[in-house]
Amino acid sequence: MTPTQLRAYVAVVRLGSVKQAAAQLEVSESAVSLLIGQLRREFGDQLFTRTAAGLAFTPGGLRLASRAAEMLGLQDRTVLEVSSAAHGRRMLRVAASSEFAEFAAPRLIELFARRAADLDIELSVCDPGSFESLLLTRAADIAMGPLPPVAEPAISCRPMMNYRLVTVVGPDHPLAGVPASPGQLRDQTWLLGPSATNTLGAVPAMLRRLGVPEERQQIFQSHAAALGEAQRGRGIAPALSFTVAPDVRGGQLVALSGPHATAEAVWHSLVLVTPGTPSVAAELCRFASTPRAIQAMMRGVGVAVNHFRPSVHVTLWS
Repeated sequence: MTPTQLRAYVAVVRLGSVKQAAAQLEVSESAVSLLIGQLRREFGDQLFTRTAAGLAFTPGGLRLASRAAEMLGLQDRTVLEVSSAAHGRRMLRVAASSEFAEFAAPRLIELFARRAADLDIELSVCDPGSFESLLLTRAADIAMGPLPPVAEPAISCRPMMNYRLVTVVGPDHPLAGVPASPGQLRDQTWLLGPSATNTLGAVPAMLRRLGVPEERQQIFQSHAAALGEAQRGRGIAPALSFTVAPDVRGGQLVALSGPHATAEAVWHSLVLVTPGTPSVAAELCRFASTPRAIQAMMRGVGVAVNHFRPSVHVTLWS
């Protein structure tokens, strides 16, 4: 069993097609079929069969899919660790929701990185729905953002920071200073950041609660861009209360009143509790809920390039 065989198999499992797996791996379909055939002979298991509805996996095939993803994640992590160790450094990979990554993560990471001169931190923006798989396959060491509905027993979830989601408009908007009803909110143009495209989080939950139709939703590449459009009176935007407080005080934005225009939420940090979890990930999990860390996330600190090396991937549409 080789890494090449496992990568081919994982690609087939993820994409549900030998043809698509071959295209992603940039090899021929026959090469992928050959690698899968080698795994079948080695395990004495068909692993999967083709049906009219797609690929149907055997129990052994499903177990191999899980183990293969985990083994490849460990291999990738080992390469990073060995490379970093050769230069006397450690690597911590953080997966974060788009809102947390944009408004809180850089401040938290900078403060945490100051505690260890040999630490490099890589931040990736991910759909919170993928947090568990990223941790279980060792593609990330710690995940930060909304809490999954049902957490795996192997994952420890720790409350990190309570925050308030408010809805803001420009000072000349018709709803400025007026208690907004659910119907009024639902009929507005919503100016949204990338978090609105996810299934988990305070923003998509608010949109579902109000029943905002898709044709009323405009998605921007960042939450800051959506707030900028709200300042110009183009619509309403959900925002973290601590990020818009200066603009609300200065009159550039107006926070809508009423229970339907606000929501309370909590960010969590998630790490594996199984052996092999980097101690630095567990330390960041503990540190993120301290008053000092929360103050940094809300007020901010500068980000030093030599400590923070972001690798940000924001996907708006597939």
